[in-house]
Amino acid sequence: MSENKLAHQFAVYSEWRKALVDTICDYRSWLNEQELNDSQCDQRIAQLLERLREDKLNVAFVAEFSRGKSELINAIFFAGYGKRLLPSSAGRTTMCPTELLYDKSKPTSIMMLPIETRLSDATTTEYKRYPDEWVVAKFDVENNDSMVTAFKEVSNTKAVTLEEAEKYGLFDPNSADDALNINKDGTIDVPCWRYAIINFPHPLLEQGLVILDTPGLNAIGTEPELTLNMLPNAHAVLFILGADTGVTKSEIDVWRQYISGTRWKQKGRLAVLNKIDGLWDELKNEKDIQTELTKQIKTSAELLGLETTQIFPVSAQRGLLAKIHNDAALLEKSRILELEKALSDELIPSKKEIVRDNTQNEVEDLISNSNMIVDARLSGIVEQLNELRGLRGKNEDVVEHMMNKVKVDKENFEKGLQRFQALRSIFSQHTNRLFTLLGMEALKTHVHTTRETMVAANFTKTIRGSMDNFFSELRTRLISSDAQIEEIKKMMDVMYDKFSKDHGLRKTEPPAFSTLRYQKELAKLERAYKEQFNTTFNMIANEKMTLTSKFFETLASRVIHVFEVANRDIENWLKAVIAPMESQVREHQLQLRRRLESIKRIYKATDTLEDRILELETIEKSIQAQLDDLQVLRMHMKNALAFEAEVEEAVAA
Repeated sequence: MSENKLAHQFAVYSEWRKALVDTICDYRSWLNEQELNDSQCDQRIAQLLERLREDKLNVAFVAEFSRGKSELINAIFFAGYGKRLLPSSAGRTTMCPTELLYDKSKPTSIMMLPIETRLSDATTTEYKRYPDEWVVAKFDVENNDSMVTAFKEVSNTKAVTLEEAEKYGLFDPNSADDALNINKDGTIDVPCWRYAIINFPHPLLEQGLVILDTPGLNAIGTEPELTLNMLPNAHAVLFILGADTGVTKSEIDVWRQYISGTRWKQKGRLAVLNKIDGLWDELKNEKDIQTELTKQIKTSAELLGLETTQIFPVSAQRGLLAKIHNDAALLEKSRILELEKALSDELIPSKKEIVRDNTQNEVEDLISNSNMIVDARLSGIVEQLNELRGLRGKNEDVVEHMMNKVKVDKENFEKGLQRFQALRSIFSQHTNRLFTLLGMEALKTHVHTTRETMVAANFTKTIRGSMDNFFSELRTRLISSDAQIEEIKKMMDVMYDKFSKDHGLRKTEPPAFSTLRYQKELAKLERAYKEQFNTTFNMIANEKMTLTSKFFETLASRVIHVFEVANRDIENWLKAVIAPMESQVREHQLQLRRRLESIKRIYKATDTLEDRILELETIEKSIQAQLDDLQVLRMHMKNALAFEAEVEEAVAA
């Protein structure tokens, strides 16, 4: 039996990430041992480690009802349990968006958010902060039947009045399709749950995989968080079609509006033609079946704007059976392994590249700063040694002259420190101005004002104007922030240059920074709003309220998230700008004090000159050893960051 390449390669990726975390921890331990760590450096390392440990790989499955989406998830990820974990019988199985993940700090359970929470304006992300609002059902991972029973909860529905369903945003009185779903007693069935999170220790989930199982296509638009946050930010989206139906009109609409299009990245978007076993016909030969399948692949690729290599024909049901019964021939015929290979070949390398690049820049900066401090220490020791060696055979007057010279150097540097303190004050003023532009309180006030205007609006023109103004104001703030950032960088350039010339401190180039990436994220959200607005242009009153209370809340939540990330990144940048100078100033001040103390002790004859030279030579050797250690650490880090092609080839073999 061919083993699941996705599982194997994901395991290799997780091992790589763990080795990287261990190497960074070794670096932090070394810094502490050598007394080279400080609060800012330690905070940066802690944030870096947290990002790596919390790293997730998100895969979303999207399909119309009865396309075999849950069965495909079972076949790819859960066949090892020997039965269907996710419900995948005929009819509507996944009635609410369902996340499958593992958080070891929480019990093995299903958390379900009641459908009634749709009456509030809060997003599901906000509700995740309030566990009391969720209904929790625990299950036993050692008992497959217990898991299957618990997982069925996500497909539960209940009958409500049409008025209630309309308030939930799950019934449109003007929709002919919705009218067909009305029960004989005048009620309509709606999902019991708005959102579900299944937390259990599956090997892939333990390694950071997150699976998003979405409801049917007609339900996707009712939860804006799916369309504005979860689907766009998924590392891979599998769009499941029926091999017998091909691409329907509703599927094209959802694909273009929510999954593909100009808004989001095209990478990691795959289409799956499921249920190819429906084409298996004993009266047809293999060639005819393949011809029919090839035609369906070509048509689907054209309609979705994909390459034919991005369309994967499979039989999820036969693939699941083949894995459970260890049937290699059926597994090959189901073609499920081809899809798994594509997922591993596309997903893991691109995810690894992002993590590696983000980590590499941060680590390189940290090690360079450590190197700079140790270099400064070595320079200070060498300078002291040269001074003291120059005193050999000299009289007391020469020693006194040398002591006075170091005193003058120290006094001059202390004057420079006054300039540095003035710089810190100006730096703080610029920083305050920067955070005034990007401040979260001002942003939340802007969100509140826009919401109030939209709710009070009677015309679509007013709503459109409010939203246009909302994004325009945010854009202006980010652009103004760039000007402020450039001002800070220029000021630091001048100060680094000044200290380099006056006191011999090493001149470093403050890192560049731009808000362009946040502007791009906002542009995506603005395009999403305009597309959504255009689809509901002829809004009745209820639709207008749905737009303001649901869509805008999710949009605002995403904007707040973008600004939170921007604030965090800018804080880190500001530390990276000022920290090297603070370290050098602190180190230089310490070296001057040691030089003065050393010469004083010789002048007062408390130390012999040769004893002091010997002591400094020992210190010089230890500092040189630190530089050697740093070289080794840098090499270890480089090796840990590498994810060589040979490793990938070994996994493939």
